[in-house]
Amino acid sequence: MRATLAARNPVVVGIAGGSGAGKSTLVWQLVAELGPDRALVLAHDSYYRDPPDWNREARRARNYDQPAALDTELLIEQLDQLAGGRAVEVPVYDFLAHARCAVTRRAEPRPVILLDGILCLTEPELRKRIDLAVFVDADEATRFERRLQRDVRERGRSPDSVARQFRDTVQPMHQKYVEPSRRFADLVIAGDCEDGAPAALAEIRSLLRRREIV
Repeated sequence: MRATLAARNPVVVGIAGGSGAGKSTLVWQLVAELGPDRALVLAHDSYYRDPPDWNREARRARNYDQPAALDTELLIEQLDQLAGGRAVEVPVYDFLAHARCAVTRRAEPRPVILLDGILCLTEPELRKRIDLAVFVDADEATRFERRLQRDVRERGRSPDSVARQFRDTVQPMHQKYVEPSRRFADLVIAGDCEDGAPAALAEIRSLLRRREIV
């Protein structure tokens, strides 16, 4: 019975903050504490829209840091399915090709869903599904350096292209959308995520206890 309740009534944690702020680091610290059998990670950027008629150049030049770039409707639909105890097929996004892959990733219901995304607190309908809203804060220089290292190492980008994108879209959209969403946070974690993880973990475990999911 308890497992059924957990699958049908998960604690959804929205973890927002600027690109390179340390959201993913916090997410995987929480997974390590909760256990992979109890925590499901959903990345908002898995849900980038994929216009079929766009060529590679149009995809490369797209502004990926605004809400319109994301298929949040599909994410909400899948969150509702998971909350109802049903598995979903999560899109897999290829950041090199700037397109969704033909394959998907099967996600099974878990007692805790960790939603990671710079814009996950900007959408009112998505916020309605979030039980604990967390905002991870870091200064602009730190965020840029982390983004530069990640995109060059993992996404095959040149340093110049990363710097140009950060200047033209990432930071302007941060100021327009991401930073204002801080006001919706229940918990703000600044600086080292290792220091903030215990506070987030305590809140999650409190919510689990209230739902009689231990």
